[in-house]
Amino acid sequence: MRQGLSNEQACRIVGVNPKTGRRWRNGRNATGKDKAAPPAHAVEPPHVRGRYLSGDERICIADRLGEGASVRLIAAELGRAPSTISREVRRNAHPGSGAYRPHAAQARADARRARRRGGKLAACPELRGAVQAWLMLEWSPEQISRSLRRQFPDRPEMQVSHETIYQALYVQGRGELRRELTRALRTGRAVRRPRRRPDQRQPRFTAPMVSISERPAEADDRAVPGHWEGDLIIGKDQKSQIGTLVERATRYVLLVHLPAGRDAATVRDALAATITALPAALKRSLTWDQGSEMELHHQFTMATDMPVYFCDPHSPWQRGSNENTNGLLRQYFPKGTDLSPHSPEHLAQIAARLNDRPRKTLGWETPAERLAKLLATAS
Repeated sequence: MRQGLSNEQACRIVGVNPKTGRRWRNGRNATGKDKAAPPAHAVEPPHVRGRYLSGDERICIADRLGEGASVRLIAAELGRAPSTISREVRRNAHPGSGAYRPHAAQARADARRARRRGGKLAACPELRGAVQAWLMLEWSPEQISRSLRRQFPDRPEMQVSHETIYQALYVQGRGELRRELTRALRTGRAVRRPRRRPDQRQPRFTAPMVSISERPAEADDRAVPGHWEGDLIIGKDQKSQIGTLVERATRYVLLVHLPAGRDAATVRDALAATITALPAALKRSLTWDQGSEMELHHQFTMATDMPVYFCDPHSPWQRGSNENTNGLLRQYFPKGTDLSPHSPEHLAQIAARLNDRPRKTLGWETPAERLAKLLATAS
């Protein structure tokens, strides 16, 4: 029968009664004096898995039902939920006899499967005309969608989502809206440009960035001083800035004077001058976000022998100490104020205030005290 022969043909070749052949293949329930017998060769469940039951799975269900297997046992063998098997047998069994025939069940399931409907804009000329008229007035699809809901609150056939309008404009073969109407959109694109997924982002800098995931483990546990986090705080109208550096183990703060701007070369030189003045034990690594001001990070590393590690996009918690310190600094540099009047001497005074302030996270030691203690231990 595995070669495609029917039960009668196979039994004729073997030389047994067709009823005996069915008993060999399907097993036998206990009746009277006859004991129950399992099938001669158990049916192996098909190795098919998907959202819908396959034809092979339906054949397995029919065979196992004929052997007297329970719904839960069949479900376990197929790796399906018992409710899936129960619902399949209830829906697709023969309406008269109640017998479950796999090929007929497959045909019933295929007949019930949803088919693609025609587009809403193609089915309703009035809706299509209203959308086209508003597009000619250079309304956006979202404005059109919201206006249709307000103008026709009791007519669902006159309501459409903005995505449906975009699909009708851009998807080939739909033909629900004239293609030239794309010129009325603000972008003016004739082809829709998909959003780039995170795994398809282009490198931000010319020199390869080193991810924060490659930063040494000693920086994560804050046991060794010399690992810094950096950022910029921006002043009024994006026209002034101050660089901030925070040492992870001690929360020691350094402020970088940036009166000439925040282009990559200016930030590189200012950071290098600040880091070069530190002892060698405090120059282990620098962690920064992916801001354009660090485009020349490789040149900074060459000048200071200090590697730069970059945080993941939109992950400020990876520089938590620096973010917290920036919040403390806003007491002295409020948002919306001009930061250019602050001199290097004034920045040093503000940093000294923070470094001499007891911190709960340090057991009420000051950053300056903790730094001196760690440096003494290291020496």
